[in-house]
Amino acid sequence: MAATSVYDFEALSIEGKPAHLSTQRGKVLLIVNTASQCGFTPQFTGLEALWKDYRDRGLVVVGFPSNQFGGQDPGSNDQIASFCELNYGVSFPMMAKVEVNGDGAHPLWKWLTSEAPGVLGTQAVKWNFTKFLVGKDGRVLKRYAPNDSPESLRKDIEAALAA
Repeated sequence: MAATSVYDFEALSIEGKPAHLSTQRGKVLLIVNTASQCGFTPQFTGLEALWKDYRDRGLVVVGFPSNQFGGQDPGSNDQIASFCELNYGVSFPMMAKVEVNGDGAHPLWKWLTSEAPGVLGTQAVKWNFTKFLVGKDGRVLKRYAPNDSPESLRKDIEAALAA
């Protein structure tokens, strides 16, 4: 059966527990592939700010660490969780490390990239901190490039929350 929404997927939390995205039904999701040793890593601060500012209105920021770009997240899930919490105060949900491209890509990431292709229609994630905004209906609203700052997404997030 082909997936029709983000709610058709599950992942593992960074603590190794099953995380069913169906539990977020009716919320707006910002799904991001993250890395601990990337030039964009300071975006954790902005992502945490979005989470704190909008979580009571229904936004859930979800981080998916990936080591596929320049080997910039080589640590274990425990090391990644500690790094994010200690260095950036991350309290939004983090998932276990995944691949976001290629044959081994997590099914959610295969779906996200097919639903919202990048520049010139390419599906592959180009780098860490590619972001996908998912509406309350579980459908992808927009894809953002790694260099799009979390702060620059506020208008779109507010529109999605108001929808």
